[in-house]
Parts: sequence; structure tokens; C-alpha cells
Amino acid sequence: MNAKPLVNARGIGLQIGEQVILRDISLQLETGKIVSLIGPNGAGKTTLVRVILGLIQPDQGTIERQANIVVSYLPQKLALQPVMPITVKRFMELNIRSNDKSIEAALHEAGVARLTHAALQSISGGELQRVMLARCLLRNPQLLVLDEPDQGMDPTGLQVLYELITDIRDRYQCGILMVSHDLHLVMASTDQVVCLNQHVCCTGHPESISEHPEFLQLFGKPVSGLAVYTHHHDHKHNLHGDVVND
Repeated sequence: MNAKPLVNARGIGLQIGEQVILRDISLQLETGKIVSLIGPNGAGKTTLVRVILGLIQPDQGTIERQANIVVSYLPQKLALQPVMPITVKRFMELNIRSNDKSIEAALHEAGVARLTHAALQSISGGELQRVMLARCLLRNPQLLVLDEPDQGMDPTGLQVLYELITDIRDRYQCGILMVSHDLHLVMASTDQVVCLNQHVCCTGHPESISEHPEFLQLFGKPVSGLAVYTHHHDHKHNLHGDVVND
């Protein structure tokens, strides 16, 4: 018997004025599964995420969530106030019950332990994404929602990110919803790809989606190694692109 989904969205619709934002969208998020939500700019991806999180109420459809589900959310952007400097450690402590050991472990898992005492405003965009991811892990989430976590990263950094997200799924046995307009995040380890353009154009495993007519109409013929991440190494990189030993 299958376990109850973490989130079960059925027939979701949302309209603002005359503009249809979402139309008849159904989606299930399950424990231990990675779902990648892709689509062009303006497809409604972030809006759908906010509906799933309960931040926006849809006009149509239903959202069922597991009782007392613990959700961590990594938004697209974090607005930093340069006149209010704060260290990475202090940022990790904001509004979350934690201790130095758990903070250190989360930063280490995200690959940014060396930034513990750095000023948050001084770190790069890619480093900030990883700090925010580490903060998400402090909650031991059952569902991790990542809205374009690839921002500010080069191709090598993206490869490390893919591996990290898969490791997080395996370690925490959580469900992951990952959002992107960039085909780089449609990776081989994703269990399901949902292609969105106000409605669900197509859904399935990356290899099958990449040949779907509606996918091809939106994105064109995928370039090898770009649309579906299948690249393999006999070595690993750290976050800065250096080769490291196991």
C-alpha cells in the first residue's frame, strides 16, 4: 500500500482579473521523491509553489497536506539590508531553535562551513543560496521546496548542487520540489518532471519528457548534457570547482 502523499494538489486554478495564472493543475509530492517543476518565464511556477505552501488560496481545486507536515522553503531571492550587517551564524539562528552543533552540521552539509563567521552581505550569490539551503535543513524538513536554487552558480557548481540535493533527499528521506526555468535542473536523478505553462503540458521521467511534443514546442530540441543532466565523472569537485578526493 502506498504511503499518503505529503501534498496532493488537485484541479488547481487561479485567475487574476482576466489573466489565467494556473489552470486545472494536479500534482503529488511524496516522501523520498524529487519533482522538478520547469517552464518558461511567466508559466506560473512560483505562483504554484505559493499555492502549495498555503501562501495563496486558489480559486479552484483542493490542496491536501499531511497533518503537521514540516516544510522548508528556499525562495528565489533574499533581500539584504546593507545597513544592518549580520553574520552567517546569526542568520542561521533567526527564528529557528538551534544550537551551535546543529548550525555547524547544516553549514557543513551545504558546503559552506567556512563562512560561519562571515558577513552575510559579503558572500557571493551562490554561497548565499547554499547558506539559505543550510538554514532550511535546520528544520529537518519532510518537504523541501527550492525555488530556482541554481541562481548565481556556474556549470561546475550546478553539478555539485545536483549531487547535494540528491544526498539531502537520501539523508533526510524528504520530498523535494525543485523549481527552475533553466533546463540544467532537469537531471537524471529527478524522479518526475512537471512541465508547466499555466497548465501541465507534460509530466514524467526526464528522458521521456525531453521528447514530448509540448516540451519541444516550448524549449526546442534539447542539447545533449543540457536538458537532461546525465554527465558522470570519475572524480568529484568542491563548490569552487576544484577536484577533490573521496
